[in-house]
Amino acid sequence: MSTLTQEEDKKRLKDLGMEKLVELFMNNIKTVWRVDGLYFQGIEKRFSQDSAREIDRESWESIARMEAKDLKKIFSYDGSIKSFENMLLNTSWALYQEEKKIVEKENEFEFYVVHCRVQEARVKKGLGVFPCKEVRYSYLKAFADELDKNVKVDVISCPPDEKKPDYWCGWRFSFRKL
Repeated sequence: MSTLTQEEDKKRLKDLGMEKLVELFMNNIKTVWRVDGLYFQGIEKRFSQDSAREIDRESWESIARMEAKDLKKIFSYDGSIKSFENMLLNTSWALYQEEKKIVEKENEFEFYVVHCRVQEARVKKGLGVFPCKEVRYSYLKAFADELDKNVKVDVISCPPDEKKPDYWCGWRFSFRKL
């Protein structure tokens, strides 16, 4: 039997090379979201979608705050909307989205999820579209509040809103005066 330390894990990961390391990283993000989906479906099946949604909302609010704190340690945040955009793009939620679109404007940007793995998997399984607006808004607002209280989050469209032809959900991030 051998004992491995985290330092040995870090060395082993460095030795993988960039391509394999990125592939492993993206796979681990996918795994986290699979776990989230399976937990959600289990709660939904045993109790109700309302119960699952409330637990999901509370969990993702906490995760958002933790993610913002962690990303601040990894990346330099300079208080600009571009810097905020970079932080958001490095969240597990944004990285998990297979296709997204960013529309940059003066002092704000819009983020669109073109293909949503969660919604598309639910529809494929016959579970129907999940009304995720409340959960996702809570996550994004908690993330923004933790990172920079000057950033305002607005929903453009998100289920239960009717799906738009070219995206599942859209969000606007802008600076506000406090």
